Amino acid sequence: MKALVYTGTQLSEIRDVELPVAGPGQVLVDLAFCGICGSDMHAWHGHDERRVPPLVLGHEAVGIVQAVAVATNVTSGLIGKRVAINPLMTCGICDFCTSGDEHLCAKRELIGMRVPGAFAEKLAIDAGNLTVIDDGLSFAEAALAEPLACSVHAVRLACQLDGDNLDVSVVVLGGGAIGLLTALVFEAYGYKDIWVAETNPLRRKMLENIGLMRAYDPLHEAPGARQIDIVVDAVGSGATRHAASMMVRPGGVIVHIGLQDNEAGLDTRRITLQEIKFQGTYCYRKDDFAEALALLTSGKISGKGWADIRPLGEGARSFIDIHEGKAPPKIILQTSEV
Repeated sequence: MKALVYTGTQLSEIRDVELPVAGPGQVLVDLAFCGICGSDMHAWHGHDERRVPPLVLGHEAVGIVQAVAVATNVTSGLIGKRVAINPLMTCGICDFCTSGDEHLCAKRELIGMRVPGAFAEKLAIDAGNLTVIDDGLSFAEAALAEPLACSVHAVRLACQLDGDNLDVSVVVLGGGAIGLLTALVFEAYGYKDIWVAETNPLRRKMLENIGLMRAYDPLHEAPGARQIDIVVDAVGSGATRHAASMMVRPGGVIVHIGLQDNEAGLDTRRITLQEIKFQGTYCYRKDDFAEALALLTSGKISGKGWADIRPLGEGARSFIDIHEGKAPPKIILQTSEV
């Protein structure tokens, strides 16, 4: 089958690779679309020792379940269904898994990390990682479910810490897919004073035409004179951690979802003296994934105007476009003609 293979630092190419084989409890999925994630870019830049080339990256995927040689009641019921893939693989038996916090499992893995991912025509995966897509939801929109689940989880944590006060001010640092989706989740939940900091003029122009959010250039502007109630750092750099530390109000909330680097920047003294709440967030719970699909199915959140669909053959070029700042917030690769 054809797959986009990460072959080395800032290198990828289309190759013929072996067809995956479904193991016990697994199904084979004819993949339709797979989005390029920031973590894929992190690997492509050579900054993730867990993702060793040559490797098929990609985990934001959707497709149609194929028949399998040895079917069970679970797998046979999925054959022919349109599904969204939850790429998180966990042990299923630890306290985190059994309590619903499976994303904190010590044995967690993602497809496209140490096992082949979804920038390919087919994927073998456990049946329990699949959710059937509503007939009214297109594959292209459903491919946003995985990154949207990350944003849903981040917003839910922010709401818990802040007390669900809809009249507060929100700043999201970074207008990439996660930052944009986080802003859209806040909007879907009834928040109105939402700002998105984005230095890329191409993305900033797109953001200005989406929803209620207000985009600004943090290099030359500020989101307002007052300090901010909730700051979501969707970049995760030393510079954005410093900015979040400075702009959040006393007693406010910082939610840190970006993973660009691990450099200094967070002002722990101010966080301590002003009793600022700092919350890290990674991945999502299964109920966050379900909520993401519900938001997409209802039409409350959509990729219209900011998600670009490209054929798998343009995957290598797409990574370069993202690297050079010439891409919209999200590029989704069409992996087959499903």
